[in-house]
Amino acid sequence: MSGRLASYALRLSRLIDSANALLGRSVAWLSVLLVSLTCAVVVLRYAFGIGATATQELVMYAHALVFMGAAAWAVQRDAHVRVDIFFRRQNPRRQALTDLLGTLLLMLPMCLFLAWTCWDYVAVSWARGERSADAGGLPFVYLQKSIILLLVGSLLLQALSQIIKTLCVLTGHLSTHLQPDHAEAL
Repeated sequence: MSGRLASYALRLSRLIDSANALLGRSVAWLSVLLVSLTCAVVVLRYAFGIGATATQELVMYAHALVFMGAAAWAVQRDAHVRVDIFFRRQNPRRQALTDLLGTLLLMLPMCLFLAWTCWDYVAVSWARGERSADAGGLPFVYLQKSIILLLVGSLLLQALSQIIKTLCVLTGHLSTHLQPDHAEAL
């Protein structure tokens, strides 16, 4: 990979990382909403005997958005689940090769499989204007199902970013593809 190509590719990678970080940080704030709404549902039900179907469904929607919307951000920050008995002891080039192979052989095929299997599922929901089956439920189930495609799209973009960074490490244009530990910034 030439220096100029690496420079352009790294700019693209940084753009993808910035977009996924913005998405991840934004949906992380929905956790506050999840706690608040869950408390409201419990208080309404047990203190006042009022069912809140729409609020319960909103909690489900927010829950899905938190986990699926922040998945690519977790990959970017190396905060996903990893069995790293050997990974942390490897040098940066071996780590890059391990992550490149994992991205190419596991993450990309999984994303493509999800995209292929979920596209019709989401499209049919949109075509029908799918609504909640429960009385008093939310009228836009198709939006919740679309979160799956958000997951797929953001993970595919993050896979591209990971591929760029790992190739840059393997070709000597970067010293490491891993971000420094930002756990204290959460």
